[in-house]
Amino acid sequence: MEIRHLRLIKAIVEEGSITKAIDKLHLTQSALSHQLKEAESQLGTAIFLRANKKLILTKAGEKIYELANEVLDKLAQTQTQIKQMVYGEQGEIRISTECFSGYHWLPSVLKQFQLLYPNVELKIITEATHIPLQKLLDHTIDIAIVSDTIKDHNIKYTELFQDEVVMVVSENHPWADKKYVVAEDFANEHLLIHSLPLETVTIHQFILAPAKVNPRKITPLPLTEACVEMVKADMGVMSMAKWALQPYLKNNPIKAVKVGKNGLKRKHFVAIRAKENHPDYLQHFINFLQTEINLQWNMQ
Repeated sequence: MEIRHLRLIKAIVEEGSITKAIDKLHLTQSALSHQLKEAESQLGTAIFLRANKKLILTKAGEKIYELANEVLDKLAQTQTQIKQMVYGEQGEIRISTECFSGYHWLPSVLKQFQLLYPNVELKIITEATHIPLQKLLDHTIDIAIVSDTIKDHNIKYTELFQDEVVMVVSENHPWADKKYVVAEDFANEHLLIHSLPLETVTIHQFILAPAKVNPRKITPLPLTEACVEMVKADMGVMSMAKWALQPYLKNNPIKAVKVGKNGLKRKHFVAIRAKENHPDYLQHFINFLQTEINLQWNMQ
């Protein structure tokens, strides 16, 4: 007798009817009847008796049903144990980034990882956004994805990828024909940013603050689509990762302008707590991020 026969008998008993068992096992009625006859033929006796349109287990059927429970439960336990051996222990990874733009690419990577490691629950902790290193150190999250690092012997960094930040302007904007812009160009501009505090905004941190330049106006606008619409209407300029901007360039009258002669490049890192015994699946996740982003996405 095969596993499929045991599943069939268990389903008929627990669902209470042939019809419900058909739905549960995704079989046709003829296929179910064929498998049941096959099982009874191998045993040499009936497994069910019909009484008032109900299927009742025979004595032999009761023994087989008991066996089905034992075997299928043991099989399920063994499969779970093997998955844990292959995919790592069950657990969770709590993740956050230093800015909301990270959530453009992170969910799709998490989905791919979840297919490979179904026993590890991945949680995005959005309330830790902008202060992920602080939340990492107070154990609110397990992984912080950052480009702005701090020197702290309690934090270990692993490089993920490098990208370029560009300015997004309308096709009619004076910058549209520029090869690149510098800090002084921002003095009379309306700068759109995703969120405060300003110190976490890349363009401010690495270009404007060092040059002591303040834009004419700064407006926090969390939604990328809303920012793009403002730029299209020539009501402001915004900074954005070049890779994240690509889909918007295709169907919108906007342009990407380089920041500085050599471009504004930034590195992104995975940060975890140092000097701590982490489960194996945490390092597997970090390795997966590096492979998925650098090799497949090639975000530059």
